[in-house]
Amino acid sequence: MEESLWYLLAGTRGSENRARIVRTLDEQPRNANRLSEALGLDYNTVRHHLDTLCEHDVVVQGSEGYGAVYRLTDEFEAHRDTYERVLATVPYAEPVPEAGDAGGEAE
Repeated sequence: MEESLWYLLAGTRGSENRARIVRTLDEQPRNANRLSEALGLDYNTVRHHLDTLCEHDVVVQGSEGYGAVYRLTDEFEAHRDTYERVLATVPYAEPVPEAGDAGGEAE
């Protein structure tokens, strides 16, 4: 999983969009259409990245067909520390909030 996270989120074209999808799914599970709306990305772009993330066991599709909801896998959760390390190295990533952080501005 560690190698996959480096590849998916830091090593290839599309890494930034995949990181944004993972971050959004971390907030709550969503279907491809809702992800597209939330991220301002084309639906087909979102579906492409979801397929890639599914192939690498980062996300899982909850059901088949239109409106299927995606969520992060248990395997991803077991490697969340790697995810955070990867994001800390890429220039496009926003800082991952600490647990209990209200998201206020730092001085």
